[in-house]
Amino acid sequence: MESMTLPQPAGAEPSPDAALIAAWQGGDEQAAAELVRRHARALAQFVAGAGVPEAELEDVVQETFIRAFRALGGFRGQCRFRTWLLAIGANVARDQGRRAARQHVVPLDDRILDRGGTPHELAEAGEAVTRLASGLRKLSRLQREVFLLRAQQGLEYAEIAAALNTSPGAARVHYHHAVKRLKELVE
Repeated sequence: MESMTLPQPAGAEPSPDAALIAAWQGGDEQAAAELVRRHARALAQFVAGAGVPEAELEDVVQETFIRAFRALGGFRGQCRFRTWLLAIGANVARDQGRRAARQHVVPLDDRILDRGGTPHELAEAGEAVTRLASGLRKLSRLQREVFLLRAQQGLEYAEIAAALNTSPGAARVHYHHAVKRLKELVE
């Protein structure tokens, strides 16, 4: 990545964020970690105030930083880095809200599992859950992530592609292969 100098008022010293941004663009991963450390709490407070449920705060904050670091080349310093980051956070929170409004994901945890049935049926169901978990571990990282984003989170292929830095077509192929492999492993 090439280094970028942010505009500063005449006679002003570069902000610590500007120095960290330049260092990160020069390949210093610790600079990115420091930017996250400096701004994550404020970002989380902001998006929580914007209505993001507590259970989703970490995901929204993480997605905000992912988007920000991908778009950092477009940051020209017309505002503080934190202001720019909060604007991205607002967009991520809105996107999350729209996704939540479109779908209802039901978690498969102990609170909703049907405890009815014969002991044999319960044992078979437990074995199927174990086989599925084992099968997921046997998938490649990308297949597992695509499968979980699609089947568990209900994301569209374009969203999966953006999250995993791939194409929608590749996401479809990975999902198809994951489903096929899981069927083989679970049956």
